Amino acid sequence: MPIYQAPMQDYQFILQELLNIYQKPELQGFEEIDPELIDAVLQGVADFSTEIMLPINGSGDVEGCRLENGQVVTPQGFKDAYQQYIDNGWPTLTCDPEYGGQGLPEVVGVFATEMKTATNMAFAMYPGLTHGAYAAIHAHGNDALKAKYLEKLVSGEWTGTMNLTESHAGTDLALLRTKATPVADDKYAISGEKIFISSGDHDLTDNIVHLVLARLPDAPKGVKGISLFVVPKLLINDDGTLGEPNNVSAASLEHKMGIHGNSTCVMNFDAAIGELVGEPHQGLRAMFTMMNQARLGVGLQGLGVSEIAYQNALAYAKDRVQGRALSGVKQPEQAADSILVHGDVRRMLLSQKAFNQGCRALMGQQALWLDEAERHSDPLQAKSAAQLAALFTPVVKGFVTELGFKACVDAQQVFGGHGYIHEWGMEQFVRDSRIAMIYEGTNGVQALDLVGRKLLADKGETLKLWSELVKNLIAANSQQAAMKPYITGLMSAAADLEKATNYIVTQAARNPDVIGAASMAYLQILGITALAWMWTRMAEKALQCLDEGAKNSAFYHDKLATAKFFMGYWAVQTTSLVKQIELASEDIIEFADSAF
Repeated sequence: MPIYQAPMQDYQFILQELLNIYQKPELQGFEEIDPELIDAVLQGVADFSTEIMLPINGSGDVEGCRLENGQVVTPQGFKDAYQQYIDNGWPTLTCDPEYGGQGLPEVVGVFATEMKTATNMAFAMYPGLTHGAYAAIHAHGNDALKAKYLEKLVSGEWTGTMNLTESHAGTDLALLRTKATPVADDKYAISGEKIFISSGDHDLTDNIVHLVLARLPDAPKGVKGISLFVVPKLLINDDGTLGEPNNVSAASLEHKMGIHGNSTCVMNFDAAIGELVGEPHQGLRAMFTMMNQARLGVGLQGLGVSEIAYQNALAYAKDRVQGRALSGVKQPEQAADSILVHGDVRRMLLSQKAFNQGCRALMGQQALWLDEAERHSDPLQAKSAAQLAALFTPVVKGFVTELGFKACVDAQQVFGGHGYIHEWGMEQFVRDSRIAMIYEGTNGVQALDLVGRKLLADKGETLKLWSELVKNLIAANSQQAAMKPYITGLMSAAADLEKATNYIVTQAARNPDVIGAASMAYLQILGITALAWMWTRMAEKALQCLDEGAKNSAFYHDKLATAKFFMGYWAVQTTSLVKQIELASEDIIEFADSAF
């Protein structure tokens, strides 16, 4: 069975030193948290993840889910694990205390999610989607809906799903056909078929709360005619008890590449009774609350699985002996040196390490922006934070999952032939992490969203807002000799980002099709520059801690060494990506269809 150790020291560094979350009186509720409390919470999640979730990850992958008599049965151990999960109160961490939540900041919740995803991605999806359903109803539901559903979703007694995709309409929701017909008492009959529905049916809970996009009879065409409905698996009586089954069923289970322990269903709604969430024809806006929550969660999947893959690859590289170092024997007491001495193995492992730690810091920053958007006492600061979080949503989903998958492949490569064998667990990590690049909007869609909605729609104002933060960091450190190894890469990447942005803006007016060809490379440039920003900040803090005589000096020296590697290996890649955009984007568009 693969091993896993929660990166607790990294969490403590990010929360206390990098983001300084314990000194933010301007954020409502932050005054109630302290390092001891948060460490205890995260350690509790770490223990649950390693002791309960990890042991059933591999077996859940082999067994998978099965459909029996119209009911999905989850793999052995999942139901017991889920009961322990809700008994421990883990679903409640970041939810509203009014509905039974603990009210902890999102910046704490993301690290809890990383650990759960790292140890059992398929299992973690059940409560992950539930939190998204909670967020949508909490933000857009009326008081009656909140009273009816939120406490059960917060406690985990019921789970939730999101139902968007139809067989003829994936990303293009304008083609959606599911219908909602008004019936008595503000209820609607929902009819249609949805596919690729994660956690669509299972035996973990008595009830499942489906959030479903559908069209009312008077709906205008296109995305402006979509409404959102809450459709429970079991109808709910006036006293809150469960009633008769609703006309909702899992028609089949998808046969898929990975995440076998999660039930991915084709769902049929046959005049199922549902209730409107929010206003008519405003369903996409309400669903995006859930989707943006889910996109952060998917980014955390890219990070979490990459982290456990790295930890196992590192352990294997230290243990596996094969060949000798090119510079001579390093371990004469053994018949061969460990493969950790080989330069290419070291390159792969260091690349994974730098990526994981940089992304973890970026995820923390993204979550803090979300907290600031919701809790900041200054409305202008809250607005700026919301804008920054929106800008980076396609980055944390698209960029992190793209490179997280590559990190898993590199980790598998470290194992050589053993990485291709199921017993080591590496091939499962590759299969599981692959879906993160596809669902909740493919990474190509994320790149288009970044360029079209986040960059061009506001004429680059939000990007300028973040760029000012980058420029301020550079100005504060560019004259510091100790920071030179960690600031040069950021300066270069930021300059490349500016070149790429200017190209995109120019092409938007001249030849919009070129934007699509350039968008993925642009997403990668912004992602790498964002990580360079985080690594520069981490290096700055590490130097400060060492200057102040920090006890664990080895940890901070490790941070500095990893930051230096990132700047030399990762940050320089933006230059070639800019060239790719400038030299190949028009060729991609102008290439004749007949020549493919």
